[in-house]
Amino acid sequence: MSTRIAFLKGHGTENDFVIVPDPENAIDLPPAAVAALCDRRAGIGGDGLLHVVRSAAHPEAGEMAAEAEWFMDYRNGDGSIAEMCGNGVRVFARYLQHAGLVSEGDLAVATRGGVKRVHLAKNGDVTVGMGRARLPEGDVTVSVGERSWPARNVNMGNPHAVAFVDDLAHAGNLYAPPPFSPAAAYPDGVNVEFVVDRGPRHVALRVHERGSGETRSCGTGACAVAVATARRDGTDPAVTGTPVTYTVDVPGGRLVITERPDGEIEMTGPAVIVATGEIDTEWLENAVG
Repeated sequence: MSTRIAFLKGHGTENDFVIVPDPENAIDLPPAAVAALCDRRAGIGGDGLLHVVRSAAHPEAGEMAAEAEWFMDYRNGDGSIAEMCGNGVRVFARYLQHAGLVSEGDLAVATRGGVKRVHLAKNGDVTVGMGRARLPEGDVTVSVGERSWPARNVNMGNPHAVAFVDDLAHAGNLYAPPPFSPAAAYPDGVNVEFVVDRGPRHVALRVHERGSGETRSCGTGACAVAVATARRDGTDPAVTGTPVTYTVDVPGGRLVITERPDGEIEMTGPAVIVATGEIDTEWLENAVG
């Protein structure tokens, strides 16, 4: 392990991340190291970790290198690997701009969920092309305490269960993953969104992110919610032929989600770098050891 490891801290609608630049994929980041860094009391603190690697230097991203120079090797706060993180992609792109590696305009970012198209706007917002949603068949139910709700199964490169509720407080404390059934619907766990209406094409959510607990925001979750709400409202763009946009309030701010008739989804919101520093490698080695 390097004797000095640089890091940054950033957030997108208060979904916060430890950022570790490592262009040549030279830093070993086992799950225990990631969990230690993301620990809010004993570490730096974050919902997840963004490992910044050149696509050509990472075995999972080499095939995407011709299309996207940079790979977002994303980890959940508990150290587990995730396919995608929508807010994470925005913060990842903001880091690349902060480091002088890209400028305003369009770029491509490789992720385990495929190559994502990103636009860095002059006003500071970042728009990410999130791809298309898949809507697996079958009924799903989620529960909290004695309450249970039918949920829409939406896959945004990672799995989501979207439940419409009367009051966001009904989601409980969200410390533990809300139970769901059938178990076979999500063999590797699921992100669960609880949703209320705020107005025309305007909803609010709380989310339990798989591997992280309740977070202040979830980009793929906001997209899943917009897709589920459009189907509930009868505004499916594939049916109407017209794009539909939903404002999605999250505890940490606001995201704007647009779904187009071809199924492509775009998410727009802020992304901020708040700090830079160096990791004490002796501490990290002891935390892992």
